[in-house]
Amino acid sequence: MDTILKIENLSQSFTTENETNTVLHNINLTFEAKTLSMIIGPSGCGKTTLLSNISGILTPSQGKVCLQNQDIFALTNKQRTLLRQKNIGFIFQQFNLIETISVIENISIPLIIQGVDFNSAAKQAMPILEQLGIKKHAYKFPSSLSGGEQQRVAIARALIHKPKIIVCDEPTASLDEKTGHNIMEILAKISQSSSRAVIIVTHDSRIFNYADVMIEMNDGVIINKKIKKRRNIA
Repeated sequence: MDTILKIENLSQSFTTENETNTVLHNINLTFEAKTLSMIIGPSGCGKTTLLSNISGILTPSQGKVCLQNQDIFALTNKQRTLLRQKNIGFIFQQFNLIETISVIENISIPLIIQGVDFNSAAKQAMPILEQLGIKKHAYKFPSSLSGGEQQRVAIARALIHKPKIIVCDEPTASLDEKTGHNIMEILAKISQSSSRAVIIVTHDSRIFNYADVMIEMNDGVIINKKIKKRRNIA
């Protein structure tokens, strides 16, 4: 498989007036296309910090994050922002939808940021809404939808600009078990049917069996990486 993302010798420290706290220690990882990877471990072990590095939001203290052989932290801030807008989709625990605009407007935001007009963005959004079973909600406001429906909107928003990586921060933690499994079925299908890498940070043991790769962290280091047998998603 093709390597989408490669992390080399990455460390992250935060310095206050009195001390330096290192939260990531010499991380080396690769993420492959058509693979769903989960990063697990106790609270405070560095998972979210690593996700912020992967996303290009937080600059590491040392090391590289290479997206398709491009070290994203060798770019200017403007170049890195443009790369993130084009190549990374985000899915969050709390959905992060804008309540004052419609579902289709929320989904269109990544394209509008890139300069696409709304009508063109909405035209691209409709097939994704249909694929995710929420086309009938296109012109509703997010507050009128269930949690599972709102998370499907968030997935559609993450997909619309055809990113190489989809990063998910606790995407099922706010959902009941059945809805969480429905969301994971969608994410698993996305990972298997495209050239994307899906990366999920989670505490939710209910969804562990969806992972192709399990990456376990503790105290800022990778203590185990296990490649699992791929599930067949209908």
